[in-house]
Amino acid sequence: MSDQAQGRGGDSAPPDIRTIIDKESPFPPVRRVGMFRALRWLQAGWQDFRASGATSIFYGICFALMGMVLKLVLHNAPEYVSALSCGFLLIGPLLALGLYDISRRMENQRSGLLGSVFSMRGRWSNIGVLALVLAVIMMVWARASLVIFALFYNKGMPSMQSFLSQLFSLDHLEFVLVYACIGAVFASIVFAISWVSIPLMLDRDTDAITAMIISCVSLFINVPACLFWGLCIVAAVVIGMMSWNLGLIILIPVIGHATWHAYKDVVGYPGERS
Repeated sequence: MSDQAQGRGGDSAPPDIRTIIDKESPFPPVRRVGMFRALRWLQAGWQDFRASGATSIFYGICFALMGMVLKLVLHNAPEYVSALSCGFLLIGPLLALGLYDISRRMENQRSGLLGSVFSMRGRWSNIGVLALVLAVIMMVWARASLVIFALFYNKGMPSMQSFLSQLFSLDHLEFVLVYACIGAVFASIVFAISWVSIPLMLDRDTDAITAMIISCVSLFINVPACLFWGLCIVAAVVIGMMSWNLGLIILIPVIGHATWHAYKDVVGYPGERS
């Protein structure tokens, strides 16, 4: 087993990466990375964001507009806003597909917004299976979210203003804990099957089932790194939403680009390029 892997731009990666699966395996190997490796992914994501300029900002604006429209349309229904906002985390890996492709194209000295929009052309059968799985998980989560609201607010749903004030009140601590725990279960499932699977399908045209298996294996091999990376993603989304969604314009593209570098760091043969 090799103890080294090529990093971005052909430089040798730090010695904390170890190849876990032998090169003779029909699956691409998975490498173990350090717990705080996500900081390097974020750094690389920030560099891609700066280099791509308006192309990444376009995707960021789309994410911010989706959040704003959601709040405007459902401002009197906090149960739906909460369910769909958390659902945003569940389908986020799929929505960030164009950002992965921007980073992939930059590695090969190519760029362009139009190309990233149609990045999965010819691979829709693969991505469609995963999209269906994520859609089902999101629908189940939405239903579970409404049930939790109904159990704790059986005398009537609160207004958005009162609901936000109650979130920071100890009087509704049980609701917050139950909602967070159930949401974490759904988020963990989605994270496990998608954190490297979508970039993998984009890069290698891997079928959805194989990609999800490799994604789960990558998580089990890199549990500390995945926990830290997951916390970074949640923190970025929460900060973005708390800034009236304006923070999403920058934070989501950076996370999307960083996810590509996470995939390149964890999956593949040493020295391999797209």
